[in-house]
Amino acid sequence: MTNTTVIKQARLFKALMHPIRIKILDILREGEACVCHVEAVLGLRQAYVSQQLAVLRKSGLIADRRDGPNIYYRITQPEILSILDLAQTIVGGDTPAETITALCSCPRCTTISRTRGEASYD
Repeated sequence: MTNTTVIKQARLFKALMHPIRIKILDILREGEACVCHVEAVLGLRQAYVSQQLAVLRKSGLIADRRDGPNIYYRITQPEILSILDLAQTIVGGDTPAETITALCSCPRCTTISRTRGEASYD
């Protein structure tokens, strides 16, 4: 294995070295999500969530797109989910929690909530 490969691997693992980043990837496992959705699911401030999203984006694991006032994020390297699943198998623990869309009032989450018959806060 070359030094370049090892350095790239180390950068990948460095991006995963924060519990919130792993939770964000788990949220994005379900598909594209806006910042406000990630914020609502995690119960954290937008600025903090944005910092963690920036690290994941810089590492190349996620990408963003703007749609009006909302910024949506998606996983660009779906293989990362296999790594996260393997890590969960190794350490044990519970299965990922289901995300709650009713807490987010973005257009996408509001549409999903209405489709599912859930209450929304709009």
